[in-house]
Order: sequence, then C-alpha cells, then structure tokens
Amino acid sequence: MEETKTIHFELLGSFSCREARGGERKNGTGRKALSFLQYIIVNHTRNISSEELIRQFWAEQSNDPANALKNMVFKVRNLLKDMFPDQENLLITLPGCYAWNPEIRLELDSEQFEQACLELRKHSGKVYLEKLLAAITFYKGDFLSGNDSDWAVSLRRYYQTLYLDLCKMTLPLLQEQERWTEVISICEQAGTVDLSSDTFIVYQMQALISMGHPERAVQVYQSFRELLWQEFEIEPTEQVEQIHILAESMRKNNVNDQDILKLVAERELDGRAFFCTFSVFQSIVALEKRHLSRSGEKSALAIVSLGNKVTPTTDARRLERVLLEGLRTGDPVARLDAGSYILMLTGATVENAWMVMDRLDRTFHKIYSHSKACISFRVSPLEAGTAGQEGKQGLNVDS
Repeated sequence: MEETKTIHFELLGSFSCREARGGERKNGTGRKALSFLQYIIVNHTRNISSEELIRQFWAEQSNDPANALKNMVFKVRNLLKDMFPDQENLLITLPGCYAWNPEIRLELDSEQFEQACLELRKHSGKVYLEKLLAAITFYKGDFLSGNDSDWAVSLRRYYQTLYLDLCKMTLPLLQEQERWTEVISICEQAGTVDLSSDTFIVYQMQALISMGHPERAVQVYQSFRELLWQEFEIEPTEQVEQIHILAESMRKNNVNDQDILKLVAERELDGRAFFCTFSVFQSIVALEKRHLSRSGEKSALAIVSLGNKVTPTTDARRLERVLLEGLRTGDPVARLDAGSYILMLTGATVENAWMVMDRLDRTFHKIYSHSKACISFRVSPLEAGTAGQEGKQGLNVDS
C-alpha cells in the first residue's frame, strides 16, 4: 500500500512550506489568490462550499462572483503546480464545493500549536513546564503575518491569545527555578506580540536585575516607556515604575559611600523643569507640604490642558516643550494624559501662578502661531497639611 504523502505548511509567521520546490508565490499571483490558497489550506479538513468562498472573497466586489471564483481556482491550481510540480489535483472540485485532496495529508504548525496547548492539562510538575516550553516553540510569529483579510486577522488574534497565555503561565515557573535566560528570551518575543503589556517587561526587568544587570533593566524600562507614549500615549504602571527605581538603585550600588554626596550634589541640571511620573510627582508634593509646614511659605499646583481642536500628539509635545523650557528647574511636571499636565510652582502664590500660566500661554501661541490649541488652566494653592481650596478655575485663554 502506497504511503500517504504529507505536506507541512508553516502558518505561524511567514507563510512557507517545507516540500515546496517552486516559488511559494508565483510571479503575477496577487494577495487575494494567496489568501484564497491559505484559506483552503487552513480549512483542509472539510469541503468548502462555493457560497462560502464567494461570501468570503467577493461579498461586494464582483458582478459575476461565480465566474470570479472559477478564475481564482484556476490561478490557485497554477500556484500549487508551481509549488509542487510532482503533485497533481491538490485542489479538487466536488458538486457545489471545493476540497483539499484527501490523498495528500496536510500538517500545519498552527494545528500542532493548538494541540500542544490542549494537551497541557494532562501534565503536572516538571513535565508540565517542559510541555509549556515545547508548545511555545511552535509560535514563530503571528498567524499568516502578511495576510490582512478579515478571516486571517480573527484567527491571528486567537493564536496570539493562546501564545500570550502560554507565556504568562510559563514565566512564574521559570522564575521559581531562576532560569533567567529563558525568562528574558520569552519576554522579548512576547513583547513584540503585545507591545503594551507590562507583564513581560516586569519579568524581563526582574530577570536582568537577578542576573546582576540592573543597567540593562533600566534600558529596557526606558525603551518600553518611550514606546508606550509614542504608540498609546500612556505611562508605565506603578509596578513597572517600582522595579525601575530598584534597578536605578542597584545600578549605583558600586559607588563608594564617600562619593555618594558628591555624586548627588554634582549632578548637572539641564536647565529645564523637572519632568517625572505622576507617582514621583505625588512624592515631591508630599515633601513640599512638609517643607511648607516649617517655612510658612506658599506653593501652588496647576493643571494645564489642551482643548479638543488640537493636532493629536503634536500639540501635546509642543505644550510639554513650553512647560519644560518655560518653568524653573525646581518645578516638577508630570503628564496626566495625552493632552494635560500637572505641575507645582514652589514658593508661588495663586496670583503668581496665574501670571506664570498667562506667560506660558502667550509663549505657546507665539512659538506655534498656527496651532488651534485653546489651553486651559486650573490653579490651586498648596498649603501645609492640606491640599488647599481650589482657586480660580477653568480659565480659557484663546489664541
């Protein structure tokens, strides 16, 4: 009895086939034909009706979808001949439907990945961890990463969720065994799938710190923080910030005690206001309130916000620049969201704070005269032992 021929397709990552001899994408074959072929491969275990294929690929784009389907089948068969010149009739026609030739067995890495996930429940202990790691190795990239068709995108999200859940199940087990190199490797790959997840950054930074590389942990933090703002205009979570503080502290552990005061005192200022995270800003305000209780002086808080008629990100960066360059080096500034900031004016009364706000507004519109931003300010006194009563509110300064 002749052995069944097996063809293995890689769908997780770039589309490829181990057994293909010809080009995997024939010259002149468009994205739609390739997507059609991939759809047939993904659904190789069943017969696919003509109605389903037309609904999937020609829902609103053809006056004669039946003829378009026939032409597409012709193109795809030619593509298969180019990929597998020794094979005949890989895509067969049945009454009212199409199917993969049952005499040719298909093996898909996506199915192997899914099966590996399903079988995890059968194991425990050390075997469980090794099975987790084995399942993760199947995921070499997003499902059909070059295919943006709706059917592919939905499956891509499904496999991404499976993969990310696997990683989250694996990392604490590796951490218990102090397998730091593997932790970092998984975090780096998972971070490319879910850019905004703090879970993988936390494990990666903890692993680097445990390996004695706090400086690398700081670099990871800085890259992650910049990416979060550029892509999503959000700040890292409190947990990420705390690990960053730990990494910064450990990075300076090699400094001799004699040099610490000198190091702190001689740190050069860049001439701009102090930009910090909101949690750090809260700590600075708390210290300032203690100082005020002894000195009897006054300080003020202010919230500066952009209106709705702004250019996203662009006007926010402009405002941030004006704040950092227009305030004193001792004035802390923190971002609240994509278009608003909170700042503290040390030693300033509410009246003085409003004068500063007016100056900042004039500076912004002088430098960026074409901006349609309407900046609003809210000022509140900061008094010893209390947040103070809100002062003048909602002042809008039009350009």
